[in-house]
Amino acid sequence: MTTFQELHDASTGFVMPNAWDAGSAVLLAEAGFPAIATTSAGIAFSLGKGDHTLPDGAPAVSREQMFERMQQIAEAVGVPVNGDLEDGYGESPSQVASTIELARAAGLAGGNIEDYDGHTLYAETLSVERIVAAREAAGSDFVLTARTDGQLLTTPTSLGDSIHRANLYREAGADCLYVPGVTELSAITTLVKEIDGPLNVVLGLGTSSLTTHQLLDAGVQRISLGGSIARAALGFVRAAAAELQQHGTISFADNQIPQGELNELFAAVRR
Repeated sequence: MTTFQELHDASTGFVMPNAWDAGSAVLLAEAGFPAIATTSAGIAFSLGKGDHTLPDGAPAVSREQMFERMQQIAEAVGVPVNGDLEDGYGESPSQVASTIELARAAGLAGGNIEDYDGHTLYAETLSVERIVAAREAAGSDFVLTARTDGQLLTTPTSLGDSIHRANLYREAGADCLYVPGVTELSAITTLVKEIDGPLNVVLGLGTSSLTTHQLLDAGVQRISLGGSIARAALGFVRAAAAELQQHGTISFADNQIPQGELNELFAAVRR
């Protein structure tokens, strides 16, 4: 099996879709992807909770709940799993380091650390210190991705600021850099040229007609999907419920995977 670090060092990039439970992880691994990621949004939705910018008083998924699910995903497949570790579940570098240690113990091959606390970006100096602490906790065999969320703010920072932060995080020890919210190919090409390290680009945030082939041709090293597949699955459930309620039909079941096939597939799950 190709290691997660080797995928980031290869001359061509790879696609890494996101799972939200062991079953979805097994299906994605079966499709032949060399690595998969977790999605905090998908996991939250599967638990009946929201993700990120929650209404006041809305329940959030705890770190313990998130790691329980991520460990189940890692144990279910034989390919590397990258964890959506949000902002490290705390502001301080020591809290980020603790989260990285939990990620390693859960069997994750890598993980993302964001520089956003749900309201604003962490100060630049603190953000760098957080990546330094994450690197020290990660060791040499854990692929650390530093994510900067300036392009997702209500008033986005400049692309230059995101590039500057990404390069600071690279110097601090990040193996991969991630700037979500950039959807124009020309801007992504700029990121590839100006960021000194492998770039992760997410498809499915906002409206974009870009394909994985275009991104790989542009030099993107890693392509993730965030919560896109999970949201699409929930969209299917809503459409199926509407059909059943309004028409009494079940045409939505035409493309279901036979139970016997699923039984065989999940019988081989790595535990």
